[in-house]
Amino acid sequence: MASDSKTKISFWERFSYGCGDLGCNIIYSAMSAFLLFYYTDYVHVNAATIGTIMLLSRVFDGVTDLIMGVIVDRTKSRFGKCRSWILRMAIPFALAGILLFSVPSGLGETSKLVYIFITYNLVSSVVYTAINVPYATLNALITQDQYERSVLSIFRMILATTGTLIITNLTLPLVQFFGDNLSAWTKTFAVFGILAVIVFLITFTGTKERVEPAKDTNREKVPFFKGIGLLFKNKYWIMITVTLVFIFMNYSLNGGAAVYYAKNILHNENMVGTMNLVANLVQIGVMFFTAFVIKKIGKRNMLIIGAIIYGIGFAMFGFVGTNMAGIITACVLKGIGNAGISSCMFAIVSDTIEYGEWKTGYRTEGLINSASSFGFKVGNGLGSAILGWVIGAAGAGTGSEITFIWIPAILCIGQVIVMLFYHLDKEYDGIVADLAKEGEKENA
Repeated sequence: MASDSKTKISFWERFSYGCGDLGCNIIYSAMSAFLLFYYTDYVHVNAATIGTIMLLSRVFDGVTDLIMGVIVDRTKSRFGKCRSWILRMAIPFALAGILLFSVPSGLGETSKLVYIFITYNLVSSVVYTAINVPYATLNALITQDQYERSVLSIFRMILATTGTLIITNLTLPLVQFFGDNLSAWTKTFAVFGILAVIVFLITFTGTKERVEPAKDTNREKVPFFKGIGLLFKNKYWIMITVTLVFIFMNYSLNGGAAVYYAKNILHNENMVGTMNLVANLVQIGVMFFTAFVIKKIGKRNMLIIGAIIYGIGFAMFGFVGTNMAGIITACVLKGIGNAGISSCMFAIVSDTIEYGEWKTGYRTEGLINSASSFGFKVGNGLGSAILGWVIGAAGAGTGSEITFIWIPAILCIGQVIVMLFYHLDKEYDGIVADLAKEGEKENA
């Protein structure tokens, strides 16, 4: 364990760390909010077929996540385990995002599906994984202090939400500006790709990896299957991974269904920008205060409270119809609830690293974060698949109500139930103290 694990992290390093998820969110938010819409309304392919492709792709995605976790744990470079991958993958990330929204117009139906399958997997399963798993792991290597990890996570989510705001509010206007056709989507994501490269470089240059394992003996390379086995001895990692599946199912459904809901229920597709703007601005504002609340009540309780408020926000849409005041109020509640969820969900994953090291004797930051990445990608894939299937079966009108309102509300209940069994917040300080004593014995 690093002797400087309690080092106070500067504002610039916190901001630089957060920029990484701004970059990641440029593609993630685009995939959640507009990819299915782009495929159905511009490329003209079947929604249910796309939903199936997205779900099946998550199997491959899960494998690549775990592989990338092992790679990160074994990476040695002058830039550290994680920062080197952020540098290497910045430009490929931008190029892959452009390819995702560049389905050639002259392709037949089968050829379109082949192109979609290849580019979707290239982005989600290879390029996004290769930059996001190291980025997610970086939090645990910057500091071991619970509070500082929470603050880093808050900066991460503030900047991630900023990325969502950029995507949800600028994508359709830019597409319209560039001609409102297939090539317009390519040009739009070329602009976003340049932005992504810039913010990834800020993350690379502005952060530092400090944390080391408690025991020198546990620097050894953990075999892949042994590492997987160690994960399932970590009960808190299992709880958080299940919770992440629920959270990201919600994010995927909320993002993808919003444009259909706005177009078919509210009869104004541009309302998707307004709804997201309100929710995201409220989320950003509330997140400036969540660090103080987390210090008082802990991450677990913050996640529970956030899920309850978030769920109420979703359910409220079922009763307000097209009433603008009701819609805005529901968006405000969603923003408040999501602030509680998003300020904790990644920092709490990092806390399970210490528990795993204490429980098993091995510290595997990369594998834990990659397996959790698998969890939220499974959630994202399930959400996208459910969206495609329900829209395809029930139609855009009824389907958007089911996927935008009722399924997300039920998933919030699931989050609360799982987190009621999570008690690491109370145990963490004792675990870190035990690890410090073990490290001192090894050094002696």
